[in-house]
Amino acid sequence: MIPPKTLKDKINFQKLNVGSYIELALIAPVRYEDFNVYKFPKINEFNVVEISIDKIQKYPKFLKVYAKAWDKDVEIIIFNPTSFHFSNFRVTNKFFVRAKVEYSLNKLQLLQPKIAYETGRVLPIYKTSVAQKSMVSLINEYLDVKNLEDEGLPKTYAKALCDLHNPLCADYDSALKNALEALKFGEIYIFLKRLSHKKQHFEASAVLMGDEQEFVKSLPFSLTDEQIKAIRDIKGDLSKSIAARRVIMGDVGSGKTVVIFAAVMMAMPKCSVLMVPTTILAKQIFDEAKRLLPPNVRSVLVASGDKDDTCLEKADFIIGTHVLLYRKLPKCDLVMIDEQHRFGTAQRDAVHKMVSERKEHPHFLQFSATPIPRTMSLIHSSIVNYSFIKQTPYKKDVDTYIIGKNDFGKMLWHIENEIKEGRQTIIIYPLIEESEAYKYQSIDEGRAFWENRYKNVYVTHGKDKSKELTLEEFNKNGSILLATTVVEVGISLPKLSTIVIVGAEHLGLATLHQLRGRVSRNGLKGYCYLYTNMSKNKRLLEFANTKNGFDIAELDLKYRQSGDLLSGIFQHGVQFRWFSLKDDKDILIKAQKLIR
Repeated sequence: MIPPKTLKDKINFQKLNVGSYIELALIAPVRYEDFNVYKFPKINEFNVVEISIDKIQKYPKFLKVYAKAWDKDVEIIIFNPTSFHFSNFRVTNKFFVRAKVEYSLNKLQLLQPKIAYETGRVLPIYKTSVAQKSMVSLINEYLDVKNLEDEGLPKTYAKALCDLHNPLCADYDSALKNALEALKFGEIYIFLKRLSHKKQHFEASAVLMGDEQEFVKSLPFSLTDEQIKAIRDIKGDLSKSIAARRVIMGDVGSGKTVVIFAAVMMAMPKCSVLMVPTTILAKQIFDEAKRLLPPNVRSVLVASGDKDDTCLEKADFIIGTHVLLYRKLPKCDLVMIDEQHRFGTAQRDAVHKMVSERKEHPHFLQFSATPIPRTMSLIHSSIVNYSFIKQTPYKKDVDTYIIGKNDFGKMLWHIENEIKEGRQTIIIYPLIEESEAYKYQSIDEGRAFWENRYKNVYVTHGKDKSKELTLEEFNKNGSILLATTVVEVGISLPKLSTIVIVGAEHLGLATLHQLRGRVSRNGLKGYCYLYTNMSKNKRLLEFANTKNGFDIAELDLKYRQSGDLLSGIFQHGVQFRWFSLKDDKDILIKAQKLIR
């Protein structure tokens, strides 16, 4: 913290929301102005000159003054003068002013002068919540290389920042360019430093030493190397007396569910709980648990209509949606959340209480199929541990096509062939109802075409109260499903081979990847059609040629502002002004090493 020397300085630091010398240094000037006093006037440029007022004439609006440095009488022109001007510009007053100098009617004129409170140097100009004079005073009083070094900034960066605030010449662009890396480093360094204070260690409610090896051996398939590594990471966490806090980031279809089951086995005989975004996903995981976990593991599915909590008391593994937050759960020593960012703010707060309201904390694992850029995961590694699962248990073979009206017939021919082969298609519409503001059909507008042309067409969307029943029925009997992005997460359709996304350019790349991930779930040949009126859309073209979710995350970063993405797994959002998630990974790594 900066120890303020006066009450005024303290108030100004509060206005600026500045608590450290580095934060003060990061308030970069927006331009430079030359306040040096020159012997000769520079015509049509801004000059600083010492004046003494000789005569005031209100109409026309000018003052006749004597310019000491130039040894000349000059006129000061003030358009629409106020009482402020006449109170400062009084006869016999002497002071420095800065104004643009013009030569008109054989006279030197100073246009719209401002009093210069400091002269003899190039001054940085700031755009802040405090006055310019006060800001310059704070910089002069508190900012120096030693103070920045004492807060951990390397000397070269500290000097570059001080030079930015104390320019020798008025070339602002060059000065900013020379200090840019220092600004980036200082910004990410101070952010990581704050995060490091947030990383708290709590005593675990239990050390979990259950054996998952027999379970892994009993599986009817082999695990990928990255699944095995993630399981090993979790085992290392759960066997410690410090409560685990880990994020398992897995691409679509990478097999996170098996890793969840392995964690359940490690927690045995203690109770584990898993919370997921949708009921249909909860049912799918419950069914998989009954199929794959040993018979002695008592798995319980908690649905929204259930009222009886007695069955939970003897459960080893409890699975449900956010309804779990409102049920009386037994003491659970392992809490797992899938896709936490899909829950509302109130629900996330309730999750936080679930894992932190006791003195001893349960181990906490989060699973996500929405990969984030590598730089972002490096930032968040300051407070949580990460495991990545990029491999899939089977080769995903999905072709992605960008199509428009002219390609519609070919797409229909493809869908009809897939239906003949017993495979399914989903059509994703952007809206449920017609909208004049949207250039694409809604579900309501398009459904008649599909229902009249094909059999076994199902329709669902976010407002459909029976959507989960519809999805189950479609899974068993359907040929075509018309839906909104409600199917993005939480549905496993082994016969689904084709997905058509209408108005694809309006969706984020992460959402497009999630939707595309619904097909080819078990190695089936898959097809993704991006229907758009913008066939030359560069973002979609790059997406079509990118298959890996982690590469998609980097691509998403390329087309979006980093601040839009940095809302974090644990909601530590920030808008960086200088540091770039896309370009500055090396600077981030350097800052992390220094903090460690």
